[in-house]
Amino acid sequence: MRKKSDFILRLCLIIGDAVALVLSFATAYYIRVRIDPRPYTFETQFGDFVVTVMWLVPIMLIIIAALGLYRKSVVINKSRLPERGRLLIAAVMAVAALIVYDYFTGQEIFPVRVMALTAMALSFVFLLAERIIVRFIIRQIFKNDYGVRRAIIIGNSKNTEYLAEYISSNPESQYRLAGIVAGRRFIPEDLKKKQFSSLKDALKRTKTDVIFQTDERSTEYVYKQAVNRHLLYFFVPSETALSSHFGEMELIGNTPAVMVMATPLSGGYALIKRIFDILFSLLGLVITLIPMTIIWIVLKVTDFKHSPIYVDERLTQYNRRFKCYKFRSMKPEYSGMPAEKAFRLMGKSELIKKYRRDGDYLKDDPRITKVGKFLRRTSLDELPQLFNILKGDISLIGPRALLPGELRDYGDRSLILTVKSGLTGFAQVSGRRDISFEERRALDIYYVRNWSLMLDLSIFFKTIAVVLKGEGAK
Repeated sequence: MRKKSDFILRLCLIIGDAVALVLSFATAYYIRVRIDPRPYTFETQFGDFVVTVMWLVPIMLIIIAALGLYRKSVVINKSRLPERGRLLIAAVMAVAALIVYDYFTGQEIFPVRVMALTAMALSFVFLLAERIIVRFIIRQIFKNDYGVRRAIIIGNSKNTEYLAEYISSNPESQYRLAGIVAGRRFIPEDLKKKQFSSLKDALKRTKTDVIFQTDERSTEYVYKQAVNRHLLYFFVPSETALSSHFGEMELIGNTPAVMVMATPLSGGYALIKRIFDILFSLLGLVITLIPMTIIWIVLKVTDFKHSPIYVDERLTQYNRRFKCYKFRSMKPEYSGMPAEKAFRLMGKSELIKKYRRDGDYLKDDPRITKVGKFLRRTSLDELPQLFNILKGDISLIGPRALLPGELRDYGDRSLILTVKSGLTGFAQVSGRRDISFEERRALDIYYVRNWSLMLDLSIFFKTIAVVLKGEGAK
């Protein structure tokens, strides 16, 4: 399963940058108002000043993100000159944001204008110092084998030797060498014990997080092995001038490698999506607390013996199983039972073919209770999944959470599980009961390969329209 080190790195940076920015402005205030003896025309209370800065920190962080300062290569890269230049721009733009806010609101944030210059200089120094500290801590963490990625290098190329030597000789790198699949002449003498005869053998006998391929032989096969096991895949080009538009370029030591991503939803975008999921689920739980309480009471009154909450095992990102929460809408004796078996038990085997033909849906499904039909028609049975979103099991938007058995006969199944499953998704807003199982899965794959923030926003607003109109509800 892919490690979440990228996510943690960026989260540490965001938190560190936020603290550094608040401290820099607070220090600038303290120096000018408390230490500098020169008079000033008016006074803004220290507490009010800090609170205002904290409210504007998200805007400053967006500026920093837009400058590319949350890219993994910037965090770990030993060359800091490009980072320093961008940090200086970030400091200038952060102060400019406060000045613009000051101008349009008339709140007179800065007691004296020269304090803005002090804040600008301190922002640059504090951000730079904070990132040096974060970088040091990250490298020490990697040095102690926490959060590192175990790598297999495959390919008959000089780059195999370069990568193997770099990874094995740099304990502060985020990679650890798990194995090499190459001819002996491409493997350093002291690492020949890590040679494997085939990729299949290497994957079977080692714990792996990433595959580096250094030649162009069987690239489709190697990439598919990476996708099926939810591993990162890097292709190391033979020419260092190769354009990086095919994927995200990264330097492993002095060797350029192109990370070929199964989905655009990774790195900083994944962090933004997670933050949105947390905020939405918290807001959703507050808004729906009373309706969910009423539904819980109604379900309990109509069936004292069983819990109003139905818990089912589903699959989410990287083939991870989780407990999916729903309001109980099916008769207890058929809950968790395959549809075919349930229809046979009730003596209605003829419904099996119709159920599958109509995309796993029956207009008058005999397994569903009267209250359950209402809950499904209004999608209220899905409300408990807000807890799944808050926990991080699923996302607000993503492919439908699959049952483990649904994957057996489905092609490209691993691709769907490269992202978190969703409460709603592209397939759900494209005709929830009017399209077949195969069409829904095709839409899910399209979502994974073509994810974007705009696509998520489009699905979100379409979901609201579909729910309000009751279209396609099951």
